[in-house]
Amino acid sequence: MPATPGDGRLADLERLLEVARQLGATVALDQLLSMIAAAAISVLDCERATVFLYDRKAGELSSRLATGVAGAPIEEIRFPDTRGIAGEVARSGTAINIADAYADPRFNPEFDRRSGYRTQSMLTIPLSDHDGAIVGVLQLLNKRGGPFATRDEEIGGFLGTQAGVAIQRQLLLEQFAVKQRIDRDLNIARGIQQGLLPREQPAVPGYDIAGWNRPADETGGDYFDFMPLAGAGLAITIADVTGHGVGPALVVAETRALFRAVVQYRSDLQRAVNEVQALLSLDLPEGRFVTAFFGVLAPERNTINYLSAGQAPLLAYVAADASFHEMPAKGLPLGFVPEIEYEPAIDHSLAPGDMVVLLTDGFYEWANPAGEQFGVERVTELVHRHRNAPASEVIAALYRAVVDFSAGTPQGDDLTAVVIKRLPDGAA
Repeated sequence: MPATPGDGRLADLERLLEVARQLGATVALDQLLSMIAAAAISVLDCERATVFLYDRKAGELSSRLATGVAGAPIEEIRFPDTRGIAGEVARSGTAINIADAYADPRFNPEFDRRSGYRTQSMLTIPLSDHDGAIVGVLQLLNKRGGPFATRDEEIGGFLGTQAGVAIQRQLLLEQFAVKQRIDRDLNIARGIQQGLLPREQPAVPGYDIAGWNRPADETGGDYFDFMPLAGAGLAITIADVTGHGVGPALVVAETRALFRAVVQYRSDLQRAVNEVQALLSLDLPEGRFVTAFFGVLAPERNTINYLSAGQAPLLAYVAADASFHEMPAKGLPLGFVPEIEYEPAIDHSLAPGDMVVLLTDGFYEWANPAGEQFGVERVTELVHRHRNAPASEVIAALYRAVVDFSAGTPQGDDLTAVVIKRLPDGAA
């Protein structure tokens, strides 16, 4: 019995169903694109197939491979979607069928000149995802036996839809895998960074001291530190690196390491901070700087010798008259101007019941839905209400208050707090 057109269409359908089955498998993207190109050559009986991925946001197409008679890949090609027939198809979402490539002014013969190949007929098909968005372009060259027919366009359209959906799925899977790797790396980084924070609050006779940190992201740009010094003093640091995330977290680690190293052999705080400033400025990228409070508590003299590098406000509570005032904070942030040197450190005296409250700007600047920030006044009011509570409870109350005030607005910056409280005489 002679073959009929129906027999040919049935054979085409069987081939397309087999292609759809193959493209449904989960494989690496390059392997998937190779399968699409090979299937197109087989089903549409042509010499070459090139698969382009389309980045609409960037306005760019990129070829991952071109398969020819010998199945050999070519080098990757990138070009804007304003160029060439593939670019026109990507932007319009409409297939273009050209019987004689060299007779069409849109055809770019550059690849033929470089490769020695001779393009005759060309069918360029959009690859669309589930939502109809163009994710790529399939370009077929040199139909065997003549130009591409209308039937080839129909078959190519079906193949383009199947291929586009498969590409969309694989891109999403690869994006998910990348996100998982990033999340895993960030969790490791967060564990390392949190491990750099003090594991317990310092025990200093006559004082109650607490520190606390909550980053806005997996890794933060804030930190605090307590370091006992020879001679019974305690080095206290709170710092805030511009931004938050992995970059600031690396600067945090370096700042902490530098100050810990120099403060042990520099008895003068001014010289220690100047050395940190000089070393840190060599490494900070442009636009990155660190606000910091560096202090040394001398319990035998009941003083804090401190220097502020742009860290403000520094709140001091005076128990004698239940008042607050801001401690002087004149220095510029570390790395802001590489050549600067800091003025001598300042002594701040602590009487029984006095407190020093150090907060990074995440507390003060957290805003409610109306755009109003928590601010200094609310901090001082809350600290006054909890003036008789332990230092750790003062911090906990501050955090609860700022969260309640935010009324559901997300935390936009890292939160770090240190409270230094001199106990009343006779208190344990």
